[in-house]
Amino acid sequence: MTSRLARLPLLGAALLAGSVVADTGVGLAQQNLSLELANRLVDATLEACHADDRTAVVAAVDRGGNLVALQRDDNIGPHNTVAAQRKAFTSLSTGTSSRALAKIARDDPESANLNTLDELLLLGGGVPVTVDGDVIGALGVAGAGGSAIDEGCALSAIEDVLPQSSADQ
Repeated sequence: MTSRLARLPLLGAALLAGSVVADTGVGLAQQNLSLELANRLVDATLEACHADDRTAVVAAVDRGGNLVALQRDDNIGPHNTVAAQRKAFTSLSTGTSSRALAKIARDDPESANLNTLDELLLLGGGVPVTVDGDVIGALGVAGAGGSAIDEGCALSAIEDVLPQSSADQ
């Protein structure tokens, strides 16, 4: 019992040291895509597609690649849901549009193996969402009628919802 009591000052010192480390500012503060913003972006993306008489599925992921919001129009093929999620993840992971990454993989022999990574989908329609130069998430669009159209719907939504971020892209 005495040896246990003798350890208490050591435990107190360890706890105090931990609190000192926590107060030194060692940590990471990051912006992230909230559910509210994700829903606004997804809604705006579908509105952009609908304005062009197109239907689609839209996925929004946060900076960790977690699915935050997803909406699918009627009569969209089920494979498009997975495609939208993977396009968003691809864009988030690389910080670039999935369409630009597909072009890089086609044109640069050193990047051709990007096609072998199961997590990435090198089709247009994935676009990073940036705020103050930081990628906070991404949108993925599929089923609207091609890579350029999918990407255009997402870019239009980002411009409408976050006009200042379009310069970051």
